[in-house]
Amino acid sequence: MEQEFNPKAGLIIFVAVLASLLEIIDTSIVNVALPTMMGNLGATLEDISMVITGYAIANAVVLPLSAWLGEKFGRRQYYLTCIGIFTITSVMCGLAPNLEFLIIFRILQGLAGGALLPTSQTLIYEQFPKEKAGTAGAIFGMSVMVGPALGPVLGGYLTDNFGWRMIFNINLPLGLIALFVGMTAIYDRKKEHGEKAQAAGFDMFGLFLLVAGIGCLQYALERGEADDWFSSKTITTCVMMAAACLPTFAWWELRVKNPIINVRLFKEQIVLNGIALMGLLGFYLYGVLFVLPVFVSTAFRYTATQTGTLFIPGSLVTMALMPVVGKMMVSGVSVKKLIFVGITGLMVCMLALIDLSPMSSQSDILIALYVRGFSLAFLFVPINSGILSQFTGATMGQVSGLLNLSRQIGGSIGIALVGTLLSMRGQQNYVDLASKVSLLNATTQQAYYSSAAGISKKLSSGVGMLRADKAALTSIKHRIDAQVFMMSFNQLMWIIMLIFAFAYIPWWFLKLKVKPTGVVSDH
Repeated sequence: MEQEFNPKAGLIIFVAVLASLLEIIDTSIVNVALPTMMGNLGATLEDISMVITGYAIANAVVLPLSAWLGEKFGRRQYYLTCIGIFTITSVMCGLAPNLEFLIIFRILQGLAGGALLPTSQTLIYEQFPKEKAGTAGAIFGMSVMVGPALGPVLGGYLTDNFGWRMIFNINLPLGLIALFVGMTAIYDRKKEHGEKAQAAGFDMFGLFLLVAGIGCLQYALERGEADDWFSSKTITTCVMMAAACLPTFAWWELRVKNPIINVRLFKEQIVLNGIALMGLLGFYLYGVLFVLPVFVSTAFRYTATQTGTLFIPGSLVTMALMPVVGKMMVSGVSVKKLIFVGITGLMVCMLALIDLSPMSSQSDILIALYVRGFSLAFLFVPINSGILSQFTGATMGQVSGLLNLSRQIGGSIGIALVGTLLSMRGQQNYVDLASKVSLLNATTQQAYYSSAAGISKKLSSGVGMLRADKAALTSIKHRIDAQVFMMSFNQLMWIIMLIFAFAYIPWWFLKLKVKPTGVVSDH
């Protein structure tokens, strides 16, 4: 029997998309404002980074809990309360008189924001019958894609023209719109026939294990590279806590009557493979998004705004193709075929990125980003729609939270690994390359004397200086640094591509029990 279409579906989708955008944009909008915030608040880079780290940790902790909390307190009350808290804490961040207050309210904002994404995703999917899951996936996917692309550009514009506090205060009118419209449209989920009521009681020990495990893992991933990983006692302790708490949490949840997360879902091959796919996709997305801006700023001297603008065309391609992919799913095209196209497309994108050099043009980068944008449309919609269409009710909410958590954890691993490898490979490449540069070498001599001659002529004619030996050596040093970064960048692209190639394994084993699409009557 086909699911009835709710008359208020349009308003519900509007609220869900707006809430998703607010949460996603706030994960990236702060990055470009950090230098301004440092100067205004008198903070170091390490201190100000907690504004990002605190939000990410709070977000990750709540993602797997959102479905359980929605069932515990009622989805309408929980969702609208989180929108309200997110809006209020955004304003408080904008009004924060010092760094300590800013970090506290940023963490509270992350706790509220963690509920918005999975709950919004579930709300959107519930408005469509299962055979139109592709359409629901396209709507949610567009909101997920526009956020990361819009965040840095919007953050740069607001910071340059209105100050860094505006990046938080702008959430006030948008949050109030989402809240007031949501009050008229959002409703509590109706229990399905035969569905058991949530067991009474509160699993405090399970909650502690989950919060401690996810929180410590996220902190280690966020701060590991900056704190030199296991040379830091804090990072070592966090890794040990995560390694102890998460397995214990899984064991505990199998034995309690009122589990926070139904860990038996991991026995479902579709959930396991879906989480693996989404984790690898997050690893690729955030890993490339971390290192590519460094490349364009180093090779092309792009500003933060120019770098952010560079990603917009590819994101627009993704947004334009998502409804097309959704219609393909509705018409009966295999989910596995669509995912295969997406994975293969991203592999082609990586090959294009490997070929980049300081001699590359902007069009070379844009072509790679267009391929990336094309491929992402064939991954976000089929993975989310194909997997969530297999579940209903509270289980769908839990699976949605796990998919979003796996993407975030995968992204954190990507950033941590890329940042660490960029530093390690940079040091090794510098040693390898510098050892071959000597004034006893004919090639180095030629570069040195030609640079010195050119610089000497410019200096003497410009400012009357005749000695240019130090300037020539500095020029050679800069050329070495540029080559070292380029070598490290190319090696990183190979590593990211090889790791992402493992996505073919869960793709191969992915089997849908219930067909998510079908030919839908136009009448």
